[in-house]
Amino acid sequence: MNFRDPVIKQVVEKFIERSDTGFKKYGVTLDSDDQPIDKWLEHLQEELMDAVNYIQKTRNVLKELNNANTKKT
Repeated sequence: MNFRDPVIKQVVEKFIERSDTGFKKYGVTLDSDDQPIDKWLEHLQEELMDAVNYIQKTRNVLKELNNANTKKT
């Protein structure tokens, strides 16, 4: 597969790695996993909650870095 944008290539490679990791862990592909739709919504909700936590942690770290840089000047 040819990519004109190296960033997109990195993202696609990460998707493939994540798919491989999931297959090794669960033994099924996403396509063949036939969980009920409510279970998929639960997974999605948990992932989004994790994402919000990661955003907050990152914001805290950036704020600390900004405060440390402000004190230096």
